[in-house]
Amino acid sequence: MTIVGLPDTAVQEAKERVRSAIRNCGLTFPQKRITVNLAPADIRKEGPAYDLPIAIGIVIASQQVAADASSSLFLGELSLDGQVRHTHGILPMAALARERGIGSVFVPAADACEAALIEGVEIIPVASLGQLAAHLQGLAPIAPFDREAAAAPTAEPLWEGVDFCHIKGQEHVKRALEVAAAGGHNVLMSGPPGAGKTLLARALPSILPSMTSGEALEVTKVYSVSGLLPSDRPLISQRPFRSPHHTISNAGLVGGGRQPRPGEISLSHRGVLFLDELPEFGHSVLEAIRQPLEDRVVTVSRAQGNVTFPANFMLVGAMNPCPCGFWGDPTKECTCSPLTITRYQKRMSGPLLDRIDIFADVPRVEYEKLADDALGEHSEQVRQRVERARSRQQQRFAGTRLICNAEMTPLEVRQHCQGVLEDGAKSLLRLAMNQLALSARSFHRVLKLARTIADLAGSEAITTPHVAEALQYRQRGSG
Repeated sequence: MTIVGLPDTAVQEAKERVRSAIRNCGLTFPQKRITVNLAPADIRKEGPAYDLPIAIGIVIASQQVAADASSSLFLGELSLDGQVRHTHGILPMAALARERGIGSVFVPAADACEAALIEGVEIIPVASLGQLAAHLQGLAPIAPFDREAAAAPTAEPLWEGVDFCHIKGQEHVKRALEVAAAGGHNVLMSGPPGAGKTLLARALPSILPSMTSGEALEVTKVYSVSGLLPSDRPLISQRPFRSPHHTISNAGLVGGGRQPRPGEISLSHRGVLFLDELPEFGHSVLEAIRQPLEDRVVTVSRAQGNVTFPANFMLVGAMNPCPCGFWGDPTKECTCSPLTITRYQKRMSGPLLDRIDIFADVPRVEYEKLADDALGEHSEQVRQRVERARSRQQQRFAGTRLICNAEMTPLEVRQHCQGVLEDGAKSLLRLAMNQLALSARSFHRVLKLARTIADLAGSEAITTPHVAEALQYRQRGSG
């Protein structure tokens, strides 16, 4: 038995799995030369999903089963006894089958719930190769997966982490995160050690709006391909929160490898990518996310071809103002030299900082606030305001691929922001452009931010207070 068509090791080893599975299911493995051609021949094939189609092809070609499989897709890994095992990437493959007009998809029984998320295609759950052979012969038909009768997945809690009400002080930073969550904007928090930057970032998911069905399906596809989809939860309904360590490589962050796999920016699609101790990340690693921040996708190029992964995420960074962490602190003296401080802050390039919408200073918390027993505003209350703002944005962008204000292109900015600016807001923006030396990108980002602040206030027009608040979130001394 020979497999051709650039198979990897997992596909080559399918020969032994298929031979043993056919024999253990009561079928006969042909005692003749067999060549399996995986077309197209110039694309590398990988993974065990080819086991089931290879086995079915052999039993049909050897006339042990008479069936027309031209309008069906077979997916699944075989065990030696013929059982069909769980296979990664079932969801996007089922989606592709629908796009190609394939009517029936045979998948491992363990993955039927996942595949059934794709409407418009018949899902046949297969437990073993012998069961599938009996189905194709008409001896024991397998009932299609019943989407309605299937047990509804257990609802996930929106977030089990930190609640905003338990974070003492930092009210202006909480407001900044509320604006960021409402419009999907990027945030950078700076302050001394122990001021609460990491705690605030980890509380952010508690105020993020619920994902739409389309967003949930996009995220689930990425996790299915990566092999990270929980077996007991076919659909991911909670927004991802990824927090990689600063020693991560380029491939780990943006995706890659010999056979490209999604990186952290794709695993945080429609969610949050939190980079703690931002200046400690490698310069090339940080520069690698500049383009995905603009394009909302990342393309990994290799000699075998290009692979494009979604990467529409909120970037949340946290950093100290200097290596010792106390530059600008009113109570503790900084021990760093001016040159050291400058070199530390220059680790992040201007073009990267230009792609961040909100810069928030996180000062140390005073004793009185820490000792106060009173609780602040609960995350649920903040999330309700964020949901209302997102609802306004969904109505505004109905019929387009845009989800939130941060995704607006210059065309939408001109239509939905510049077109509703009040005269006072225009004058303030003109003054800020001259005094802060804002770049064209920063100009558009201020307008997007002002649009989000207006949505939180329930205003269709962008007024002077909205622009003023948006401008105060810009980096000090920089456009």
